[in-house]
Amino acid sequence: MERELALEVVRVTELAALSCARWMGRGQKMEADDAATSAMRLMFDTIQVDGTVVIGEGEMDEAPMLYIGEKLGTGSLPKVDIAVDPLEGTNILANGLWNALSVVAIAPEGTLLHAPDMYMDKIAVGPKARGKVSLDASVKENLEAVAAAGQKDVSDVVAVLLDRPRHQKIIDEIRAAGARIKLITDGDVAAAVNTAFEDTGVDIMFGSGGAPEGVLAAAALKCLGGDLQGRLLPEDEAQLARCRDMGITDVTKVLSLDDLVKGDDAIFAATGVTEGELLRGVRFMGKSKARTHSLVMRAKTGTVRFVEALHDLNRKSIIKG
Repeated sequence: MERELALEVVRVTELAALSCARWMGRGQKMEADDAATSAMRLMFDTIQVDGTVVIGEGEMDEAPMLYIGEKLGTGSLPKVDIAVDPLEGTNILANGLWNALSVVAIAPEGTLLHAPDMYMDKIAVGPKARGKVSLDASVKENLEAVAAAGQKDVSDVVAVLLDRPRHQKIIDEIRAAGARIKLITDGDVAAAVNTAFEDTGVDIMFGSGGAPEGVLAAAALKCLGGDLQGRLLPEDEAQLARCRDMGITDVTKVLSLDDLVKGDDAIFAATGVTEGELLRGVRFMGKSKARTHSLVMRAKTGTVRFVEALHDLNRKSIIKG
């Protein structure tokens, strides 16, 4: 992949974020998601790639746009896998909460795990703790490892996880170990990415969430030098069959970062839709101007860019709300 592709991809997340941001707090998550999806598809078709969606909004008969297997781009080389979440945090945006993002990851063809739409148990950390945590270790052991890697006390470690009844045992174990907790309503891609930036105040992410989001987060952490492990959690025979179709016969297997994103090249871009610890949300300034704040990075070079852009909305007819 050419390095210029990174800046092309961030244009995709910018337009998606601009298109859904006016739905913030209006309680209409489907309308917001549709706006982001339509904009993302429109912009992708201007990018010089022959892309296939491997992480998308669902199967072709379930999603009108950005479905798994859909072709994106102009059709010219390079051939790439594409993972998208036009609006990561539909409930977040509908309720005006923190950390809604527009997210895209691309990688050479055949390198992104075609994760089925099921739960995945995950653990994510930043560069300092890379290789020092494990899904097979206890919560206490992982917290101690992160504390040692960061040269801090366990009581100063902050763990983030989705606020769900299924996570109560993990919450109890974190508290028993003496660490601190940040519970989030949605948006575990942002939570995983935040572990790689010290100024977000997050050290480790625990818990189960969507497997597709796990692949997106893995692409980001590969760029950042962090780590993510996952274990698929199929709930029925249909989901087990999907795992077998992916070549995973042992669903108890811990998937490493390299299982989720093979090779040494991937590009990840995210634009803030609402305010977050890492990215600011879309700011509308009058009827014709808006400002976006994005993150774009590439695994092969390790380059991490924060992009602040001022947009003339009069020249972006797709944006409505």
